[in-house]
Amino acid sequence: METEPHMADLLLGGFVMLGAALVMVLVFRRFGIGAVLGYLIAGILVGPQGFQLISNAETILEFSEIGIILLLFIVGLELAPARLMRMRQAIFGLGFSQVVLCGIALFLLIMATTNFTLAASIAIGLPLALSSTAQVLPMLQSSGRMNTPTGEKAFSILLFQDLSIIPLLTIIAALSRAPQEDGGQSGWLTALYAVVAIGGLILVGKYLLQPLLKVIGRIAERELFIVAGLVAVLGSAALMEFIGLSPALGAFVAGVMLANSPYRHELEADIDPFRSLLLGFFFLAVGMMLDLDVVFENTAFVVGAAFALVAVKIAIIFGLGKLFGMDTNPALAMGMLLSQGGEFGFVLFSEAEKALLIEPEASSLFGAVITISMATTPFLMLLARRFSSARNKVEADLDDPGKADRASVIIVGQGRFGQTVSQMLLAAKIPLTLIDIKPEQIDVHQQYGAKVFYGDGTRVDLLRRAGAHDADAIVFCMDDQDFGPERVREIVQSFPETKIFVRVYDRRQLIALKGLGVVGMKREVFESAIHLAKQTMYAIDIDDRLIDEVDEEFRQRDCDRLEAQIKSGGDMFAGAELRFGNDLPKQS
Repeated sequence: METEPHMADLLLGGFVMLGAALVMVLVFRRFGIGAVLGYLIAGILVGPQGFQLISNAETILEFSEIGIILLLFIVGLELAPARLMRMRQAIFGLGFSQVVLCGIALFLLIMATTNFTLAASIAIGLPLALSSTAQVLPMLQSSGRMNTPTGEKAFSILLFQDLSIIPLLTIIAALSRAPQEDGGQSGWLTALYAVVAIGGLILVGKYLLQPLLKVIGRIAERELFIVAGLVAVLGSAALMEFIGLSPALGAFVAGVMLANSPYRHELEADIDPFRSLLLGFFFLAVGMMLDLDVVFENTAFVVGAAFALVAVKIAIIFGLGKLFGMDTNPALAMGMLLSQGGEFGFVLFSEAEKALLIEPEASSLFGAVITISMATTPFLMLLARRFSSARNKVEADLDDPGKADRASVIIVGQGRFGQTVSQMLLAAKIPLTLIDIKPEQIDVHQQYGAKVFYGDGTRVDLLRRAGAHDADAIVFCMDDQDFGPERVREIVQSFPETKIFVRVYDRRQLIALKGLGVVGMKREVFESAIHLAKQTMYAIDIDDRLIDEVDEEFRQRDCDRLEAQIKSGGDMFAGAELRFGNDLPKQS
């Protein structure tokens, strides 16, 4: 049977794009620059402006935007509602200030340096205030900085930028010179629909999706987790798209409503490969759509505008970071990280073009400005890392764990918990290698004469340099409830002869890591809470024998509850009848 021509073209196109991406990303990774620039260059080479191997960049871009949707879903999985509430000041304070100040500054710059009209300058300047979620979040995740203070503030800004698309579209619609379409929807009505839609998604997540995941967990069919995750993501995104909002916002809400689910690690592991591939296609398509003729005809303007965009955003975001209490180095790094234009700029320029506010040539011109600004980010972050490393070495003696003498036990994390563990082992004369990622923590230990090595001790390559192959045990003592199955599984598989111990945040994290080959896990406040309860009973003259009986029975019941929760696939209500107090009369 002969293959259909369009199928042959599709297969050949996929081969060409992925092949070019593979080569360019390997080259750029080799020089420590990052994958995004590799994808952009690969897109330029195979696209209409390069060797003309691929022509349908717009179709690829539309399809690959699903990668951004999946990215926001995975980010939402890491942000439980309680944590999101804790970040509200950064989202609506820092995020709002960044969008407003950068938008006004860039609007004024365009007005002062070009002959664009007032409306056109607004339609171009405000979208340039947005940064690239698709570029920045993978950088934060791959470097392990997503849950750091700097990472949280950067994410807060990106989240508010996504929310700001609603008012930006409303502004463009208000300035429009195009004939009014019948049945057009007002910005206020869109905002109302957004509130109703988000509330509906939360209810669906709580009363439909969570129970569905419990059923799937009992069936233990992995592909059903993938299907359920994609249904939740695409359904939420489609709803937001239908009411005229960013589909990525819907996916983010879907992620947040599943953030407390015991299955979130499974969902993240299953969805992440789709996210990575589609984001790669997204940046390939952006590179393919870069109009090189426009760039070459206006080289000085495009390059100058791109660097002006980057400089203005670095200056403003750095200033806001300092204003919101950040140190100089992290504030500068955040400014560099968010200095580029964003993918939603292309969408807003297209809307401005439809509204007859700007000409197609202007849309292409500033699309090129955004693309070039994206290309500068990997270089800026390379510079930021080197600058940060130089500054940190002045403040503290940050030696690589590869310099450590071989020890019997490696302890990762030297906060209060890790210090207690290391002191106990030192009392037994056990040789230790201590690792921490916080320079200020290392500096404190140096004042006491203790040697702590610098680095992310959850990375396999760093543990290997520290001698994990020869160690008897690795003890993870850091306060990190996101230390999940993927990283633990990789560490256990990399060092099969080394015993692994983990401090876990709560029983959810313990259940997630169960069965992965970890020798011992201890909930961080479990023993201290038991001891405090016993001290209380001693102080109020409860019989010593009763206290010991209570201690023993509580531990047994807790163990039985944990076993029931593990067997149920992480259902936190399993074994609820074992909790004390169930037999007490209910208060009216």
